[in-house]
Amino acid sequence: MIKREKIASIIKSTNFNRNVTVMGWVKTFRNNQFIALNDGSCMGNLQIVVDFANTPDEILKKITTGASISVSGNLVASLGKGQICEVKAETIEILGESDAEKFPLQPKKHSLEFLREIAHLRFRTNTFNAVFKVRHALAFAVHQFFNEKGFVYLHTPIITASDAEGAGEMFRVTTLPFDNTPKTETGEIDFKEDFFGRSANLTVSGQLEGELGAMALGEIYTFGPTFRAENSNTARHLAEFWMIEPEVAFADLEDNMNLAEDLLKYVIKYAIDNCEDELAFLSNRLTEEDKNKPQAERSEFDLMTKLNFCLENDFERLTYTEAIEILKRSKPNQKKQFKYLIENWGADLQSEHERYLVEKHFKKPVILTDYPADIKSFYMRMNEPDGQGRKTVRAMDILFPGIGEMVGGSQREERLDFLQKRMDEMHIPQDELYWYLDTRKFGTAPHAGFGLGFERLVLFVTGMTNIRDVIPFPRFPKNAEF
Repeated sequence: MIKREKIASIIKSTNFNRNVTVMGWVKTFRNNQFIALNDGSCMGNLQIVVDFANTPDEILKKITTGASISVSGNLVASLGKGQICEVKAETIEILGESDAEKFPLQPKKHSLEFLREIAHLRFRTNTFNAVFKVRHALAFAVHQFFNEKGFVYLHTPIITASDAEGAGEMFRVTTLPFDNTPKTETGEIDFKEDFFGRSANLTVSGQLEGELGAMALGEIYTFGPTFRAENSNTARHLAEFWMIEPEVAFADLEDNMNLAEDLLKYVIKYAIDNCEDELAFLSNRLTEEDKNKPQAERSEFDLMTKLNFCLENDFERLTYTEAIEILKRSKPNQKKQFKYLIENWGADLQSEHERYLVEKHFKKPVILTDYPADIKSFYMRMNEPDGQGRKTVRAMDILFPGIGEMVGGSQREERLDFLQKRMDEMHIPQDELYWYLDTRKFGTAPHAGFGLGFERLVLFVTGMTNIRDVIPFPRFPKNAEF
């Protein structure tokens, strides 16, 4: 094909009076004269001026919204408002026609609910152009951050026989026939006949395997898809999502908190520095959306203020016990406005509690530490019992405005006897995790790590309100299209 120039490099150009070739999709075609053309390389459109008097009717009729075209012509300074330059078309070639009456994305405002129904076409809208450019920037920044710190990018398995979280909400992976499943003498499914010779599932976390890497390579991170078979239809849950999970040897909880805070600030700053147009568009979009909401439901800050606020403030750090006391004394709790009232130490904090701490009490991101052992996973390092005999673990959660939990992590239990005791208490078979226990038998060392849900990060940075709008092809109950 003829070499084209990307619209992103042209629309800010002042190198006029030269021939260019551009290709893209028609956004609008006004008065049989002005085409707004976009090729996906940027938020802005390039104006194409058509010489309709000398353009065949069969070509003009095919310049419709959604059609893809190739245009060659002279790049000139624009006399109109809103653009620096425009292209006076000399030749127009129709690359792909689009039936104007059937194309779902007409040049008007569409609701996000409608766009979710045509997710295969929503990339062509300004909103999703912006969202997925920001997503790309954040993913790139994650890799750049860890690379600069000397971490090793480790690919942990998608198919695994372990359940890192112990939640049991996993997708089974099998090649056994459903209509004639082999059974054991006791009537159970005989997984020895399965592809892997044992029960297998899609991973819920790369953490346990990541720890193996950290205990040899020192500092690793994994960044890949994870899966939860949780039957949840909320704006904050997906069945398939991406997780960033660093694991660091010779590190404690303090090191872990510092690393997580540094990572979050680094990637947010990268997005601000490299997605100026996209974030400006998303910020305006959020402001307009807020105008239609009741005053009580409107965002306290605009998007850019919220992002910069996270960069400019140290995250507030406090223990779970301190947080419980704050929540018990809070007005929403005393007036019974919380759906889940906080009455006793040991309560599992809900999103409403997390958001109160962040948005109302401290008004900045919060890191909670030292949770009750009973509500946390087996691999978290045990603290000495407190003055009241309460058992806690060296866990941490980072809470963000509008999101709630952004990061969950801990110092890992490196002491073999403590780890084995916890596994027994939680009925986790030691023989199946022999490989995990071996890292505690042969050269154990203090180590720590965390998990950052990537979609929640994208949700926060873009200001979107539904997690299905920040992943290209969302997977959720009763939906697995494409």
